[in-house]
Amino acid sequence: MKVIQNPILKGFNPDPSILRVGQDYYIATSTFEWFPGVQIHHSHDLVNWELIARPLDETRLLDMIGTPGSTGVWAPCLSYDNGMFYLVYSNVKNHRRMKDSPNYIITSESIYGPWSDPVYVNRSGFDPSLFHDDDGRKWFLNMKWDTLHGKHSFAGILLQEYDPDEKKLVGPIKNIFRGSSIGLTEGPHLYKKDGYYYLMTAEGGTSYEHAVSLARSKNIDGPYELHPHNPIITGCKEDLYGHPQKAGHGSMVETLDGEWYIAHLASRPIPGTNRCVLGRETAIQKMIWKEDDWPYLKSGGNYAEFLTEAPLGYMGSDQKSTRQSFYDDFNDKKMNINWNTLRIPASDYILSLEEKPGYLTLRGRESLESTFTQSLVARRQQSFTYEAVTRMSFKPETSLHMAGLVCYYNTLNYYYLRLTYDDDRGQFCLGVLASQNGDESASMNQDDNHFFDEAMDLELKVKVEFERLKFFYRTGNGEFRPIGDTYDASTLSDEFIQLRDHAFTGAFVGVCCQDLAYGGKEAYFDWFSYEE
Repeated sequence: MKVIQNPILKGFNPDPSILRVGQDYYIATSTFEWFPGVQIHHSHDLVNWELIARPLDETRLLDMIGTPGSTGVWAPCLSYDNGMFYLVYSNVKNHRRMKDSPNYIITSESIYGPWSDPVYVNRSGFDPSLFHDDDGRKWFLNMKWDTLHGKHSFAGILLQEYDPDEKKLVGPIKNIFRGSSIGLTEGPHLYKKDGYYYLMTAEGGTSYEHAVSLARSKNIDGPYELHPHNPIITGCKEDLYGHPQKAGHGSMVETLDGEWYIAHLASRPIPGTNRCVLGRETAIQKMIWKEDDWPYLKSGGNYAEFLTEAPLGYMGSDQKSTRQSFYDDFNDKKMNINWNTLRIPASDYILSLEEKPGYLTLRGRESLESTFTQSLVARRQQSFTYEAVTRMSFKPETSLHMAGLVCYYNTLNYYYLRLTYDDDRGQFCLGVLASQNGDESASMNQDDNHFFDEAMDLELKVKVEFERLKFFYRTGNGEFRPIGDTYDASTLSDEFIQLRDHAFTGAFVGVCCQDLAYGGKEAYFDWFSYEE
């Protein structure tokens, strides 16, 4: 028997929306404040997946300037009807009491685009989805955010018809499902099978109480009855490391052969802790339909599993290794698809691949604490252990110029090996800035920085082993020298940040440059490698 090893999308890839079009499978996942918005992975077999597209790649499609951490693109829904792809998404502007969450629809005949201008739909709640009924009508769903009652204002699932010609919602708004006793009902997806409408929702919040709930009705607007063994998927807190945790926010797909699978988010804590530096990832489980016309996990029970059966018709080899080996020499004319920027596109304002051919030029902009224009490019951490190395040419002229290698979660949580200039000493200065929920006491003391009389190329390296994070550097062909303390990598996790704030993403590693004097000071990166 062939099996699929979970998670299928490692590292920060939450809220999967799975879709089959012919023999092709697609999964769209949330990206929050990272640009471009929405990641789309493709597979022919549900076993091996490849990142192929990131649709929200222009500010006309996604404007996140100034938004706080863990806002932006929440829970996209990818669907297909009559030759057209539909992508529905929220662009959340804040995660405080009122939750500003405008929802949009874009369309394209190809998964690769071009995508239409966004159609604004509503803002009554986040996690929108679009259901194409077999009678040709289209229905828009989103959770309702209630600003009146209680701390957790999850007030049910709203349904309203969408007119694709008029490009607007029409008819009455109905609250079709108030949720189960688990509460915090969100992430709606509708399916139709054998005369029933099946409504799948995420419940229990996004942490260790997360779950997938299922209800059904003969009528699209209800009333909906709950699955007899609800929730259909959750995490096994009694065996924290034997099962994927935080299992929830799912969506289903039927194969060409009539088999069913559910994709859902899940997390893996660092062994011995409850901290998930890899963020919320995407896993998949095989489902079976029983005589009561309800789907159940093929493995039995409702706990997510690390192994699930591959489709019966799968004749390929075992699942390819998902260990990442990534090297970018910056010789292409556009950024590699694995790179991400914060809130803004990778425009000439912050970077160039042509100014100095063979190098990534970063033009220093705002600080790591900024929610506006940072010159930072980074990729997901997708393994508990990795090494990342880059070669940098940079000649700072003031302590307001900085550039280097960064391990980043958000504006208040990062570890940054940066080169700057000590104005008092008249020397170049290499040291580590550390921020843990805004506490910078773990940063290197000024006297412990490493100083240079002349500017020179530096190789900067970070080695991460579970909760241990250590920086190194070298000049020329010499040995790598350690610098700074051994830092706590587990602070780059939802669980640590949520002690103070909302946090829904994951750890990234990359390069950045700041110019807090005038703006525009260049740092040049010859190459970047990431090895798990």
